[in-house]
Amino acid sequence: MHLSPHQPTWDHGRTGIWFVGARGSVATTATLGLAAIASGLSAPTGCVTAQSPLDTVALPAFTDLVVGGHDISDTPLGKRAEMLVEAGMIPYRLLEAVRPQLDAADAEIRPGYDPAHRTGSQAASAERLAADIRSFRERHGLARVVVVDLASTEPLPDPAAELDDLDLLRAAIEDPEREVLPASSVTAYAALLAGAPYAGFTPSASMNLPALHALAVERGVPFAGQDGKTGQTWLRSVLAPALAARGLRVLSWAGSNLLGGGDGATLADPHAVQSKLVSKNRGLQDLTGTKVTPLHIDNVPDLGDIKVAWDHIHVEGFLGSRLTLQTTWSAYDSMLAAPLVLDLARLLALADAAGLSGPVPEMGFFFKDPWGSDVHSFAEQTRELGVWAHRTSAQADQARAEVGEP
Repeated sequence: MHLSPHQPTWDHGRTGIWFVGARGSVATTATLGLAAIASGLSAPTGCVTAQSPLDTVALPAFTDLVVGGHDISDTPLGKRAEMLVEAGMIPYRLLEAVRPQLDAADAEIRPGYDPAHRTGSQAASAERLAADIRSFRERHGLARVVVVDLASTEPLPDPAAELDDLDLLRAAIEDPEREVLPASSVTAYAALLAGAPYAGFTPSASMNLPALHALAVERGVPFAGQDGKTGQTWLRSVLAPALAARGLRVLSWAGSNLLGGGDGATLADPHAVQSKLVSKNRGLQDLTGTKVTPLHIDNVPDLGDIKVAWDHIHVEGFLGSRLTLQTTWSAYDSMLAAPLVLDLARLLALADAAGLSGPVPEMGFFFKDPWGSDVHSFAEQTRELGVWAHRTSAQADQARAEVGEP
């Protein structure tokens, strides 16, 4: 293991990670990466929980994390990983070294929720998904299972009274003729039924409905989201506060994303892309105080899993002078996302051990449009996360002592 020698021992039981979209590129990369780290084949580079100041917080060890999940795809994890090797993302030797762990994780993947082939009510579907999570927890003797939504982006639902009121929602989803919840929210509902901490890593609605927030508090479940902050938005959340600190006024901030693969195809749908555009722009608009932040997302199939991002920043300076800053970067987006996903699982396990419920705003560090927080400056988010983790670790120890655990 390549962990800090200062990291204390975790005494709150083993943790499962349940990926929604478990056979997608991000989940496959995270599962393979976890196996490589746990086997001592790779350092946890990019995992913020393995570096200061979080390396002195007691968190589940990488070796104690067990992976399962839901997916509507039947492509085995090993085959998906081979595709990532062919794309140049992962060394072949690393895949072969951890193939047994991938096969074991693949055996724990169950059929996901597919609205196009639903039979019965959404309530029944959610209960089936929840039963899979409970069975996984019991089968492996886990103290908890953290659900992480990595499924494809979907259009946001139209406003409806049932999405705001828990009693109305419960009644509505019992009707087999009604499709009240989007797919992401059915899986979030299932996580709550199973008492599983939840992370929404996509811009889909998922847990971000008032009725589900109420249910999370009712069931004592912590959750965090929304839309993982992996590249372009992360850089924006660093640069925008720096410009403001120098007293410079942003006049406009235009950007473009080029991407291929499954994400590119999904976001080619103008309805699906709208939720992504909202989440990517909201923080930047708050940080700069300007609404002039046009952003385009274009599907370029030949890029595959590589994402290219470009920004053009126009700034007013001293005596009305103008400054222009341009940034360009490219990366395998799954490689940026995967370590953050592992971090979220470890930190939500801590939140659960401490008895927290509802949104965890301090995890805004990981998200473009964080639930429960209006802080978007990356430096401030970094500070808040460190303070929260140390405080919550003490709460978890106190909670264990209060129930008389050794």
